Amino acid sequence: MPEGPSVRKFQLLTSPFVGQVVAKVGGSSRKLNVNDLNALRLQDSQDEELQEAQHSRSEAPEAAEGRGNWLRIHFGMFGSIRANEFSRASRANKRGDWKDPVPKLVLHFESGGFLVFYNCRMLWCSSPRADPASDILSVEFHRGRALRALCAPDPICYTLQDQRYFSGLGNIIKNEILYLARIHPLTPGSLLALSDLERLLDCAVQFSSEWLHNKLRGQGLHPQVYQKEQCPLGHAVMKGTFGPSGGFKRLTWWCPQCQPAVLPGDGDPSPVTE
Repeated sequence: MPEGPSVRKFQLLTSPFVGQVVAKVGGSSRKLNVNDLNALRLQDSQDEELQEAQHSRSEAPEAAEGRGNWLRIHFGMFGSIRANEFSRASRANKRGDWKDPVPKLVLHFESGGFLVFYNCRMLWCSSPRADPASDILSVEFHRGRALRALCAPDPICYTLQDQRYFSGLGNIIKNEILYLARIHPLTPGSLLALSDLERLLDCAVQFSSEWLHNKLRGQGLHPQVYQKEQCPLGHAVMKGTFGPSGGFKRLTWWCPQCQPAVLPGDGDPSPVTE
């Protein structure tokens, strides 16, 4: 799914519509009856959820219990939101047609503005699941809890992808901050000094924040090792697929010279040859 900066940008796009009532709906979603969104008021938006107010009709789901409904949006790998504009084809498809992407959901508001959702899955849920303490872009991000997680004996690249502690930290951020902190992705966190873990955490927050600011200014990302053949210093970059046993494995890029591997041993961890 999109990484934290992209999802935060989506949330910021929806924020101006909070408090407005849906006047008309459209879209191609088959999992959601889009007509159920008619006449709802957008009460709130969070990084992964959109909250709709109680429906004006008495048969609205959960209205009798006095709770609002949360519409959870899962963006997958290529999902997106646009505000007051539709996505247009930038190139021909495999059949040679220049067809514009078909939105899953379109919400037109009484103010005249509209939101368009692409390549996403939607479902109703009773409450939001966002935890600001694990969100690397939140002012409530819990650094202490994150540091304790990084101290685990697991390879550091596994821990960084654990969304319980690093919500929004995806594969691109993982690769880039490990390079910036000069840490090999398979280094067990328990072998790293607290100062190294603090620096890694600082890199995570700073890189994610700068990426978000670039997105909001319409600027692209310029990775240093992600999907690269050489690092900025001209060293050859290596690539491997790493992940916990029985868990999801992700491609990882690293520079063996800038990010030397370490193994347990007597005294301080020492670099080993790849």
